[in-house]
Amino acid sequence: MSDSAPLARVRASGSPLWEAVRDDLRARVLRGEFADVFPGEIALSAEYGVSRGTIRAALRPLRESGVVSARRGQQPRIVIDQTQGAFGPVYSLFEAVTAAGFSQRSRVIAHGVTRDAEAASRLGLAADAALFELARVRFADESPLAVDQIWLPEETGRALLDVDFTETALYKELAERSGITLDGGTEELRAESANTALAQLLDCEPGTTLFRIERTGWSGGTAIEFRRTCVIADRYVVRTEFGQPRTDRAAAPGAKKPRQLARANRGFVHPPGLEPGAH
Repeated sequence: MSDSAPLARVRASGSPLWEAVRDDLRARVLRGEFADVFPGEIALSAEYGVSRGTIRAALRPLRESGVVSARRGQQPRIVIDQTQGAFGPVYSLFEAVTAAGFSQRSRVIAHGVTRDAEAASRLGLAADAALFELARVRFADESPLAVDQIWLPEETGRALLDVDFTETALYKELAERSGITLDGGTEELRAESANTALAQLLDCEPGTTLFRIERTGWSGGTAIEFRRTCVIADRYVVRTEFGQPRTDRAAAPGAKKPRQLARANRGFVHPPGLEPGAH
């Protein structure tokens, strides 16, 4: 092994070995250490001084979350830029709703310290670690739009325990009170049907199609936020651009410029009765 620093870092973390290797690799990816090519399992095993089984366990969640990808027989490659192109950069639903012309408010349904094994795992923490939790029903005007659940490391969220989140943004408060701004992460969007509990919170029928958006947000290479948002699908759209923009195409007569919802190419679909100011 040519460099003992990676082994020293993971041994000193106190986490299970595969988790420590995973977190160290993720931090190195975010620092741009593997801009050209990502090492294979044999090379990583030698570098960290651990078995290939440990390396595979560390890489699995990175591949599943889109941080790295690999095909059999080929070198893995970093795909952070592709993920950012589709969903990033990190956006604020509060800003998105207000930018679309709606009034934004939230009904807080959980706010305090809790323990959640899955959220802790996404944050690279022990399963029984204390976490800050914030759960809200998000409204556009008076219409329920989304159910938002957020977990932060307890020490990060401690300064947020006395915040009234009915009409403010998490990222604004996090920056002002803790000096933390998210600068990256991974995000996954998938469709699911509303169960009875979500349907009641969102005032929709059970079985209504939702988008579930799961995000792990980082600051300086450290996982800061795990968020799960369930949003009513017919009120939400994701757009992305690719290639060079066309500047020579004339707009169709009478065409209206699309209302942009957020910096990350996101927007609302305005179904009848949900236009801004209609409530």
